[in-house]
Amino acid sequence: MRTPGFRRTIAVLTAAGLAFLAATAYAKPSGNWRIKFNHRADNDGALVLRIAPIDGTPIDVETKIPAKTSENAVADLVSASLKATLGSKNFRIGVDDGESVIIKKRGKTKKFEVTMVSTSLTGLEIKIHPD
Repeated sequence: MRTPGFRRTIAVLTAAGLAFLAATAYAKPSGNWRIKFNHRADNDGALVLRIAPIDGTPIDVETKIPAKTSENAVADLVSASLKATLGSKNFRIGVDDGESVIIKKRGKTKKFEVTMVSTSLTGLEIKIHPD
């Protein structure tokens, strides 16, 4: 039999965990972002990134990635998808150190957030942060 104190403790821990996830799920908008890949894709899948300008319409960019694709090749594929979707007028997109994609705003383009909407890939580690 569980006591009210036990249920209260579980509720507090759950709320604290959700608050932590909410705080880490939303980054502060920036003009420069880095998407770093580590390891390789174990399966065929897709990665969907969201580029969300301040006060603008978010843009979802999907990249299909074959199984056994290395981190450097994934960076190249994601960079190409971002360039094809976002163009070069408002953003500068490139690969850095082989395994990182850099997205920088150009001119008066507003700051933006980059988040991962979804991925069906396993084995590939993906880190997104302001640069």
